[in-house]
Amino acid sequence: MEPDRELIESAIRHLASIERGSASEGEREAAEWIAARLREEGLEPSVDGHPAHGGYWWPLGVACAVAGAAGLAAGRGGRRRRALAALAAGASAAAIWDDLVIWRHWTRRLAGRRRRTWNVVAEAGDRSAARTLVVVAHHDAAHAGAIFDPRLPDAIDAAAPWVFQKLDTSPPLMWLVFGGPLLVAAGAASGRRRLRRAGTALSLACAAAFADIGLRGVVPGANDNLSGVAVVLALARRLREEPVDGLRVLLVSTGGEEAFEEGMQGFARDWWPRLPRETTDVLVVDTVGSPHLTLPEREGMLRPYRYDPGLKDTVERAAREVGVEIRRGLKFSFGSDALIGVRDGYRTALMGSVNHRKEPSNYHWPTDHADNVVYETVVDAAKVVERTARILARDG
Repeated sequence: MEPDRELIESAIRHLASIERGSASEGEREAAEWIAARLREEGLEPSVDGHPAHGGYWWPLGVACAVAGAAGLAAGRGGRRRRALAALAAGASAAAIWDDLVIWRHWTRRLAGRRRRTWNVVAEAGDRSAARTLVVVAHHDAAHAGAIFDPRLPDAIDAAAPWVFQKLDTSPPLMWLVFGGPLLVAAGAASGRRRLRRAGTALSLACAAAFADIGLRGVVPGANDNLSGVAVVLALARRLREEPVDGLRVLLVSTGGEEAFEEGMQGFARDWWPRLPRETTDVLVVDTVGSPHLTLPEREGMLRPYRYDPGLKDTVERAAREVGVEIRRGLKFSFGSDALIGVRDGYRTALMGSVNHRKEPSNYHWPTDHADNVVYETVVDAAKVVERTARILARDG
């Protein structure tokens, strides 16, 4: 039997009508709705709250602003002021590295985590099985921002389409965020004005970009990532219609992904102690409503994290068996919930989708609404995930 196209489309359209910013009441409303749909499939989901900051723009924006201010101050004083500026900019760079790579989020802890993000977790499949597949999507939605405006890539595509044809890696924009404070620190410490001025300009520009994101509205998030949530719901139905033996399947929809995986980190704290690494696979389904399915080779905003080759091969095999084309070889420079699985030593893979420019369609933009989702790709993703589960159940 095929995944339920009507279920997929109706879920995306309903949830897209809810404003679902990270750690918001709308996010919680979406979580409760997803849990209700899973109950209709005979499951017993939980809706779990976790402490969250709810955004990345203010922690990173403040760090960039501090570095920019330090760079300006260093130009108006002597050696002592330059030393203090270098320390301030260095601390800003360390805070950014922590937020993007280490995920201890100590700057967010200092600011206080007064909000909660909401995850939905349900056990399906053979609950007595030793082997577990964790299928993860996220139901929160991102803020827009000028940095995501599609008009620039549209213009490049029109003038020089070969640029996107040659690329296999998305632009590493977060290196600019980290590099600004680093240049300020190096320039202030060494007395090199050009370094300091370049870092100051870059840091202030990044601070302005983050402020712009924070002040913008929440996008509908139909592709990113209600398409993944729809795959989770479709899988729940297929596992009810045709049960699987030998594999427990955890169906997870996280909140707070757009705040740098805060919900997935909460899931990890709750569930990793119960999930042995040697018998657990993690498959994250994120933004599968663009024209072409893809299995990225790696991902990461500053440091690249490579996904498990064996699990990627299994997903590719599943796609081949159900007659779905899935692209490999791309490398993404942003982050998803899959990074938490890789960080913590689990066999992890990410399934996404891209357009002809090798980027997710309507990414973090108001046009990411239900009418712009390629539903055929979402259905294909649901087929591939289901077949992956059945291969793992059969072959281990």
